[in-house]
Amino acid sequence: MRTQSRRAPRTLYAVAAIGTLITPLAACAGAGGSGSSDGKSINVLMVNNPQMVELQKLTADNFTKDTGIEVNFTVLPENDVRDKISQDFANQAGQYDVATLSNYEIPIYAKNGWLHSLDSYVEKDTAFDQADVLGPMTQALTAEDGKLYGEPFYGESSFLMYRKDVFEKAGLTMPDKPTWQQVADLATKVDEAESGMKGICLRGLPGWGEVMAPLTTVVNTFGGTWFDKDWNARLDSKEFKEATRFYVDLVREHGEAGAAQSGYAECLNNMTQGKTAMWYDATAGAGSLEASGSPVRGKIGYVPAPVEETDSSGWLYTWAWGIQKASKNAENAWKFISWASGKDYEKLVGEKIGWANVPAGKRTSTYDIPDYRKDAAAFADVTRDAIASAKPEDPGVQPRPAPGIQFVGIPEFTDLGTKVSQEISAAIAGRQSVDSALSKAQKLAEAVGKKYQ
Repeated sequence: MRTQSRRAPRTLYAVAAIGTLITPLAACAGAGGSGSSDGKSINVLMVNNPQMVELQKLTADNFTKDTGIEVNFTVLPENDVRDKISQDFANQAGQYDVATLSNYEIPIYAKNGWLHSLDSYVEKDTAFDQADVLGPMTQALTAEDGKLYGEPFYGESSFLMYRKDVFEKAGLTMPDKPTWQQVADLATKVDEAESGMKGICLRGLPGWGEVMAPLTTVVNTFGGTWFDKDWNARLDSKEFKEATRFYVDLVREHGEAGAAQSGYAECLNNMTQGKTAMWYDATAGAGSLEASGSPVRGKIGYVPAPVEETDSSGWLYTWAWGIQKASKNAENAWKFISWASGKDYEKLVGEKIGWANVPAGKRTSTYDIPDYRKDAAAFADVTRDAIASAKPEDPGVQPRPAPGIQFVGIPEFTDLGTKVSQEISAAIAGRQSVDSALSKAQKLAEAVGKKYQ
């Protein structure tokens, strides 16, 4: 069973109210309004990742056509959607029935009583086949009380993506299991290998789920940690500083232009457009790179997340669906989740959009589909292995007081991680030194750690 910390998590509140972005699709009329109680529609608040946008386009002609349930979508960028979800769910306003939550939020939200348990729905909906969902995903979405509170839309870890053709032309070989130092050496050699091409793309955009996600995996494998087992903050430790200097120097010297404002979306765009030779990020990015029409389809190689002192360093993450406790449409909300996370939806995406675009990383059966195996051959096994090898309870070289690989599984991390990320981004932008950034970050972390001691 997952353990959050030695003390009960505190209520998680939004730090700002964010305006909604309503997308004008047929199934989306009235999005952003108060929660529906007419039994014929539900309101869904979700992140604007490519696979979510594809789901939005498929909903009216498939889910709504089959069930008569209209889905009103509100779609926002990652940082914005997190703030809006936390605000609505903390207040139990009931404006949204379903939201995209991660394995960070779900155990905390469940502890706070903000979510519907899904166990009874899963038990009745045998066609959903919970046993088919990958074990690490089910475990990550199970709270301290042993109940399930989320279903994954897709699961991911992290790995290194690189341009095979560029490496071959330069006479370079990517190790099967690279170290970060090897990656840095290769970045030097492939920088400007083609006109306008940088050696690597790494997130630098402020946000606990943006720059802090990949950076924290680097910290873990360099031997660092946010907190030791006694909740002492360790951001000013030798290992944390070494990892952060390495990351900041690498992206400043061989990374993308405007790195301090580049997140997942910007790096995906850079890799797709041939502006970068390597990219370390979410395994979910591979589906877009290998999609039909992608200019780099078939040109990308995929290897495990780089390491230093640990055997593996990939994160464990899922964008999952959760039902707000205040929802008046829980039954219909489950029907939507069952469809959006079900086996038939994956087949629908494969047939309508392309098998490389399937929101994978969550079901065992996905990897048995011949068409998926064929179109996702370049990254399917690497992704599944990365998910299986992720260690959220033990991601580094020392014991941790709370679970999490690319985050610390406590409510305060949204605020702490965001504030620290702003200091790191300032260092990437050249506005301050890494030592200065981490000195400020250490004080912030110490204040949080003392609450748990």
